Amino acid sequence: MPAAIVAGLLEHAQLDVGLDGLVLTGAEPVLPSSFRVDAAAQAAIAAAGLAAAEMWRRRTGRAQGVAVDMRAAAAEFRSERHVRLDGAPPGESWDAIAGVYRTADGWVRLHTNFPHHRAGVVRLLGCADTREAVAAALATRRAEAFETEATEAGMCVAALRDFAAWDAHPHGQWLRGVPPLRIERIGDAPPRGFAPDPARPLSGVRVLELTRVIAGPVAGRTLAAHGADVLHITGPGVPNMDVLLPDTNRGKRPAELDLRAAAGAARLRELVGGADVFLQSYRHGALAGLGFGAGAVTALRPGIVHATLSAYGEDGPWGGKRGFDSLVQVATGFNAAEADAAGSATPRALPCQALDHASGYLLALGTMAALLRRAEEGGSWQVRVSLAGTGNWLRSLGRLPLGLAAADPGQAEVADLLEESDSEYGRMQAVRHAAVLSETPAHWALPARRAGSSPAAW
Repeated sequence: MPAAIVAGLLEHAQLDVGLDGLVLTGAEPVLPSSFRVDAAAQAAIAAAGLAAAEMWRRRTGRAQGVAVDMRAAAAEFRSERHVRLDGAPPGESWDAIAGVYRTADGWVRLHTNFPHHRAGVVRLLGCADTREAVAAALATRRAEAFETEATEAGMCVAALRDFAAWDAHPHGQWLRGVPPLRIERIGDAPPRGFAPDPARPLSGVRVLELTRVIAGPVAGRTLAAHGADVLHITGPGVPNMDVLLPDTNRGKRPAELDLRAAAGAARLRELVGGADVFLQSYRHGALAGLGFGAGAVTALRPGIVHATLSAYGEDGPWGGKRGFDSLVQVATGFNAAEADAAGSATPRALPCQALDHASGYLLALGTMAALLRRAEEGGSWQVRVSLAGTGNWLRSLGRLPLGLAAADPGQAEVADLLEESDSEYGRMQAVRHAAVLSETPAHWALPARRAGSSPAAW
C-alpha cells in the first residue's frame, strides 16, 4: 500500500509523524514500467510534504492535511519533460553521442552531456568524435573493462548488469545494508529554533545550494516550494545542463561565484555563516578540495544541516564514483530487468529519471527532519542520499506484471497538472507541485531565473 511506503520513508528520516492527515489518491500504473515508479513518486513527494506540514505544526501548533495524487506525482517525476517556454520545449538535453552501445560482450552507456566527459571518452576510445566512430570502437571493447578504464580516467560510463550481477558486485553487496536516507549528527551546537509566526513551513530558513542536473536541484526546489530562501550558487565555466534550469530554478535566487578565486571563496564562507542548510550534489570530494567539505562547513556554521547527494555513496568500493541517473539505472540492473519485462533485446530505461527525482525528494525530506532535530536537540547534522541507494529502495517496492501496458502520457495528457508563469526565460508552462497542503499551499514565490542573475547575498 502507498501509505506503508510513506511510513517507511518517515521511519528512515526518524520523523514521528502520523498519517491521519494524509490523503493518497490514484492507482498504478501511470507511467509504463514494470517497476513501481508511480508509487515511489507519490510516496517520496508525500513524505516530503508531511515533513513540511510537521515543521508548520511545530512552529505554529496548527496541523494541516497533505494530499498527493499519483498521476500528479508521476508527472512531477518527469517535470523537466513538460516545461514549455513561450510554447516550445527548452531544448535538447542529451548530447549527440550519449546513450547505449553494444560492446564485444554486452552493452555500455555513455554520459557525455558535459563537454569534458565527451572529449574524455573519445580520447579513451582513440576514435573520431562521431556516434558512428564511437559505436565502432566500442564494438571491440569489453563492457566492464571499458567501464573500469573510464572510471579510472574520471569519465562517466556504465556497463549493463542484471540484478544478479549487481548483487554479486562488491559495491552492490556493500550498499545492500545502507538505508536510502541517512541522517547523522556530526557536530555539537546549541539548539536553534525558528523565527515565530511563519507565513509558510520553511519561512526564514536559508538554503545555500550548490547542485546541478536534477536530483540536487529538485531537493532545493522542494524546499523553496515550502517557503525556504534558496540561494543557488554556480561557478563560471562549471559545466551544467542549462536546459534543465527553467524547471529546477523555480523559487530560487541563482547567483555565481568563482570558488577557485580568493574573493569567491571568501564570499561563500560569509554565506555559509548565515545559512541553515548547505545542499550539495557535486562529486564526493570536489567541494572539500575547495575548502567546503562537511567538516569545514560545520566549523564555519555550527548547527548547519549539510545535505549531500552522490551517485553511489561516499564509501564502499565505488565510493565517490561519478555517475548520473541514466548510468546508475544501467549499472545496477534496472535497464536489464525492464528489457526482460518488455521482451526487448536491447536495454530499456525507466520511463523517467526516477532515481534522480526520488533522491531529490528524499534529500528534502531528510533536510527538514534534520532541521527539526537541530531545533530540539541542537547539533550539526549531515543528510546523505545516493542514486544507487534510492535504486535499492525502488527495487524493494516490488514489480508490476502489467505495468508496461500503461499508455505513456504526453503533454496533452498532463495539461491539467501544469501552471503558467512569467520567467526570465519567457512565458513558462511547468508542472505544479504534487503535494497539496491544506493550510500552506506549496508554490514558488519567485519565477525561474537564469543562472547568475541574482546577487550572491542573503
